[in-house]
Amino acid sequence: MTATPEAATLIERLRARRRLVPATYALVAANVLLFLAMMALGAGLRHSPNDLHLAWGASFGPATQDGQWWRLGSAMFLHFGILHLAFNMWALWDAGQFVERMFGTPRFVLLYAGAGLSGNLLSLALQGNRAVSGGASGAIFGLFGALLIVLWRERRQLRAREFRWLFGGAGVFAAASIVFGTFVPGIDNAAHLGGLAAGTLLAVVLYRPDHPDAAAAWHVRLAATVILGAALAALVAALPAPRYRWTEELQAREEIRQFLQQESLISSEWNGMLGMGQRGELSFEQLASRLDRDIAPRYADSFAELSRLPEDAAIPSAGTLRLLREYAQVRSEQTRALAQGIREGDAESIAKARELDRRAVRLRGMLKTPTH
Repeated sequence: MTATPEAATLIERLRARRRLVPATYALVAANVLLFLAMMALGAGLRHSPNDLHLAWGASFGPATQDGQWWRLGSAMFLHFGILHLAFNMWALWDAGQFVERMFGTPRFVLLYAGAGLSGNLLSLALQGNRAVSGGASGAIFGLFGALLIVLWRERRQLRAREFRWLFGGAGVFAAASIVFGTFVPGIDNAAHLGGLAAGTLLAVVLYRPDHPDAAAAWHVRLAATVILGAALAALVAALPAPRYRWTEELQAREEIRQFLQQESLISSEWNGMLGMGQRGELSFEQLASRLDRDIAPRYADSFAELSRLPEDAAIPSAGTLRLLREYAQVRSEQTRALAQGIREGDAESIAKARELDRRAVRLRGMLKTPTH
């Protein structure tokens, strides 16, 4: 027996209005596929390095505010492990099928994107310099905020028990998640709160019910629009200055990578020369000349290249750059001292070269891989 409209539940009436929820399907699929793609290229099932998420578009103050504002959107599709993904996709599916049917696909997409971007903007304002952030939770909290608004406006059209179940369940979920995020480190509550607030305001503006008594008056929609616009403008104005520019950090990392690659080649060539000298294949003069001609200038050039980089002590690679500059300078001095000692039979120069070698080895051992 088919249920009458009066007896039908909310989800039955919504399914009768819109059978499919293509945007919800697409969003879940996009998040899952991106997670699988990241795993295929090195991400872990439970955890991955922040650098990997940054490479894929996570939000981080020094990168986002360095002209990469698109990260506020791309971060909505990145997740930090299978549990993070599974929880968010369950919540997206649970709320999305209601909200997309309530608003229609175009308005649903606008609401989802607006809430996610707003949540990520609040996260950037509050912790952009301290944390790499990502995840769909800001947008999802926006869906729950919209769901609460619509359920409240449609409460007279719902069974009392159904209203209490749906409204209470959505409210408890949102409140419990925020409380949980307050006490558990690593959860971006700023994105949750920003998304929830933006989703609530956007729902007031975008919702178009089938019956006029559930619609917000025009002046209420205007007020919600003004409040949301003013809040976003205030957030943009309040963004803290990034601690450093991400492009400078990337440039430093590339120079470090090139230096270490070049250092490996120089070391191999140097060891080959010394081996030839020990075997008598090179005379002392030939060995000294090749050290002066082929080794020392390359270290000097490397020192000059590293010295041309911006001197920003705030970038994570600043310490590594200082060590490499000193290392390159020491190696250049060592090579010239060794060449002089070999050419002139100067024991003092050879002793100096040995001391410089020990110093270079200590510096090389102090090098660490730069992270954000």
